[in-house]
Amino acid sequence: MNLTQKILSAHLLSGELVPGEEISIRIDQTLTQDSTGTMAYLQFEAMGVERVRTKKSVAYIDHNTLQTGFENADDHQYIQSVTKKHGVYCSKPGNGICHQVHLERFGVPGMTLLGSDSHTPTGGGIGMLAIGAGGLDVAVAMGGGAYYMTCPRVVGVRLTGRLPYAVAAKDIILEVLRRLSVKGGVGKVMEYIGPGVATLTVPERATIANMGAELGATTSVFPSDEVTRAFLRAQQREEVFTPLQADPDASYDEIIDIDLSTLVPLIAQPHMPDNVDTVEHVGPIKVDQVFIGSCTNSSYQDMMRVARILRGKTVHPDVSLVIGPGSKQVLTMLARNGALADMLGAGARILESACGPCIGMGQSPKTGAVSIRTNNRNFYARSGTASANVYLTSCETAAVTALTGVLTDPRCLDIDLTVPMPEQFEVNDNLVIPPVEAGHEAEVEVVRGPNIKPFPLGHALENDVFGKALLKMEDNITTDHIMPSNAKLLPYRSNVPHLADFCLTPVDETFPARAKAEGGGMLVAGSNYGQGSSREHAALVPLYLGIRAVAAKSFARIHQANLINNGILPLAFRSEADYDDIDPMDELALPGIRAAIEDGAEVFILRNVTKGHDYQMNMPLTKRQRGMLLCGGLLNYTREMNR
Repeated sequence: MNLTQKILSAHLLSGELVPGEEISIRIDQTLTQDSTGTMAYLQFEAMGVERVRTKKSVAYIDHNTLQTGFENADDHQYIQSVTKKHGVYCSKPGNGICHQVHLERFGVPGMTLLGSDSHTPTGGGIGMLAIGAGGLDVAVAMGGGAYYMTCPRVVGVRLTGRLPYAVAAKDIILEVLRRLSVKGGVGKVMEYIGPGVATLTVPERATIANMGAELGATTSVFPSDEVTRAFLRAQQREEVFTPLQADPDASYDEIIDIDLSTLVPLIAQPHMPDNVDTVEHVGPIKVDQVFIGSCTNSSYQDMMRVARILRGKTVHPDVSLVIGPGSKQVLTMLARNGALADMLGAGARILESACGPCIGMGQSPKTGAVSIRTNNRNFYARSGTASANVYLTSCETAAVTALTGVLTDPRCLDIDLTVPMPEQFEVNDNLVIPPVEAGHEAEVEVVRGPNIKPFPLGHALENDVFGKALLKMEDNITTDHIMPSNAKLLPYRSNVPHLADFCLTPVDETFPARAKAEGGGMLVAGSNYGQGSSREHAALVPLYLGIRAVAAKSFARIHQANLINNGILPLAFRSEADYDDIDPMDELALPGIRAAIEDGAEVFILRNVTKGHDYQMNMPLTKRQRGMLLCGGLLNYTREMNR
C-alpha cells in the first residue's frame, strides 16, 4: 500500500478504496479559521450537538485581524465563547496563521485533519492526511459525523537529488504546477516519495503540501520519518511521532519524476499559480512591492534565510517590503536571536502573525503595481488592487528582489543560506484558550454581536426548476470572483444579506441587482468553476440570491461539494458546444429534475426554453448526495436522518 491508502484504510468507515467511488472516513482533528469558521460554528450550533466528538478541534483567529470597526472584534468574541462552550481550543489573534501553528503545535502524523480552509493540506508536511472542505462538512465532522469524499487516485511524486544553492521548496511546487496546471490534481492525492524527500525539512515539505491546493488536489502527503521526529522533538511533542511511509512495493496511479538538482528559481506570473516560468527568463522587471510571508512561506527557516539576505543592506528606495512571520513562536525567536533587527534595519515593515496581504487584508499594492509575493495565489484582484500584477516566488527570490528593485535571480547571492533547524523551538501556548471541561458547558454564555445574521437554508427540491441564465462566465472563475474576500467584506462573513450585494461583482457589477430583480435563476460557467478558497460563502450567498443551479464545463472539488451541501445543483455540460449555445438571460429549465434524481439518473436535461434546445448534463451523485439535494442541503438532510 502507498501511504495515502494506509491512512485512508485506517480511517475508513464506508466504501472501498477504489478511485472514483464514494468513501467515508473518520476525522481525528478539525481546523477552522475566522473567515469561514464563524459560519461553521453557527451551523454546528444548529445541529444541536453539545460538545465536539473529535480527538482535537482548534479554531484560529488569523484572517480578520484588522479591527476597523466592531464587526471583527465581535465575531472574535463569538468564536472564543462558542468554542469554549463546545470543546474546541481557540487560538487568539496574534498567535499565528492556522496552518503554521497547527503544524507546530497540534498536527499528528497519521491522523486525519479536516479544515474549513483550502490550504489545510499543509498538515501533509508531517504525514497527516489533511483535507480542506466547506464549513458545513467541518461542522458535521466536529459533531462526530463521517466525512464523505470521492476516493482519490494517488500520484507518486518521486524526488531525487538535492536542491541547488538558492533554489527552494517553493520552486518544487511551482515546477509541479508548471507541469500539471491548476486542474491537474483534481481527484488526486499528491504523495511525495523518493530519496530527495529526506533532504527536505518539515517546513519545506509543508510549503509544498500547502501549495498543492493550487493543483486542485484533494491533498498532498509526505512520509513521517526521522526528519519529522526531529521537528516534533524540537516542538517538545516527540511523543506524538509515528513512523509512516509507503510499502517498498507500493503502486501509484501515476508517477512524476523530479530531479531536484536540475531545478532553478521559478516564478508564477499573473494571474494564475500555474503560469510558471523561470526567474531568469522573465527578467529584471521593475518591482514596487515585496511581501514575504503567508501560510506557504512564513516558517522560522524561511524567515532566517530572508534575514541573512537583508542583513547589513537596505531595501531599494522604490520598493515597499513587508514581512509577516507565520506564528508568535517564529516572531519571538526572530526577536530573541537578532534576525528581526536585521529585517528592521534593512527597512522592512513587520506585520503581525496573520494572513494579511494574501487575502487583501491590508498591504494592497498601489495602482498598476508589480508585487512579488511568497504566498500561494495570485488570482486577479485578490491582493485588493485590481490593476496590480502579482507574481509568486520563493523567499530567497523575493528578498533579493526587494534589495535590487527588479526581479532578481537569487543565485547571484554570495552568502551562506544554510539554516539548520533549531534543536528546540520556543514553546509558549498562552494564546491558545482551552474549552471548559465536559459537563460545564452550561456555565458558558455564547456572545453574539449584531453583525451575526441567520444563514440561508435550502428548501426541498421542486420537480421542475426554472430560471434565467443570469450570468455567463469563462474558465477558472475562482471563489474570489464569486464572493470577494477582502478587508472591506471579510468583517461581514457572518452577514450573508450584506455580502449578497457583492456576489460575482468582479465578473459583473450588475449581477446582484439582476438576481434580486429576477428572484433568482441559474449560472453558466466554463471549466474549473469555483477554484481557490474553500469559503462556503461562495455557495451560501448565491443560495440567498435564489440561485438554484450552476451549469459549468467542470467544477473545482471543494466548491462542487459546497454547492451540493447547500442544495444548489452542479450540472456539467457533456458537450462544450452546448455551453457556447447559451446566451445571457436565456430562459432555462430542468424539467422533472426531482424525479430524475430520485430515480438515480446520472444524465439530466437542461432545456433552453428561449432557443428550444435541450442539453445533456452530467451530475454523478452518490445516494447520500441525492438525498441532500432532495432535502435542500446537508443541514436539512442531517436533521431528516436524525428524526
